[in-house]
This record gives sequence, C-alpha cells and structure tokens, in this order.
Amino acid sequence: MSTPMAAFPWTNELDTLLRDLAATGRSVRDIAAEIGTTKSTIDRRLRALGITLDRSSTEAATKANTLDAKARRSRLQLALLEDAERLRAQMWQPATVFNFGGKDNTYEERTLDKPPFADQLKIMQATGIAVDRSLKLDLHDSGGSTAVIGLLQQTAAALGIHDDADSQP
Repeated sequence: MSTPMAAFPWTNELDTLLRDLAATGRSVRDIAAEIGTTKSTIDRRLRALGITLDRSSTEAATKANTLDAKARRSRLQLALLEDAERLRAQMWQPATVFNFGGKDNTYEERTLDKPPFADQLKIMQATGIAVDRSLKLDLHDSGGSTAVIGLLQQTAAALGIHDDADSQP
C-alpha cells in the first residue's frame, strides 16, 4: 500500500525565487528543475501566487519548430516524387535477370530490353507508393483531412467502385 506524498515545503524564500525565475521568462520545466520539484507543483504555486508566465518565447519556438517540420516535409515530398520518377524510368530500361541453380550450382544471366512483367508490376507499385506518400504530405500541409479521404476510400471500396491499391486522394 502506498503512502501519500508529502506536500512540497514552500517557504517565503522559495516563493521569492519562484517570482524571480518567472520574471526571467524561464519555462515551467526549467523552474521545476531549478527548484527541485515537478512541473505540476510549479504550475499550482504560480496560480496560487497569481503569477502568469510570458509564453511569447515558447509560442515563437513552437511556431519555428512547426515551420521547420513543414519545410522538412516539403523536402521529403519532393524527394519522394524524384524517387517515383527514377523508379518509373526503370520500367523501360534494360534489365539483367539471373539465376543460380542446377546440380552444378551454376550462375546464368541475360540482359532483357526491359524488366519482366512481374518486376514491372513491382516497380509500378513502388512508384505508386512514393507518389501516394508525397500526396499525403501535401494534403497534411494544405490542411486537408486524410481521415475524411480514408473514410471515402473505404466506402468506395466497399461499394466496389474503388481499388484498394489506388489510395490516392
């Protein structure tokens, strides 16, 4: 059976330190680490003292992180489209096919004008996946709702008017 935790021993000196740290614009997390208690304890004491922290630096950092993430997704989106283009080009390039086997464990290879049909199918599937993921990144950053599109795709598939392999929005 656990025993209840004792309340943090607040003193006038700690209240003064809390006020000073809050005035410097430090975060609740930093203040809690400095004083040696939890964030929730600091939050409660700040409210009890009527102190509100200036959140403008936190908001600015959050906005900067959001913009950085959007820029990274944009770069990834372009890279996925480049991947799709390189994959698709392979469908029409000469391909070397090979085989190991036989009782003598021999190696044989041949160069074909283009990959065999099964390999072309796999290339097309990989191309489609790269394009689909690129579109989903674009949809995310444009504020579109993938949940709604996913629901519509499931409904169309259930009605037999949509191919599950084609998951483009």
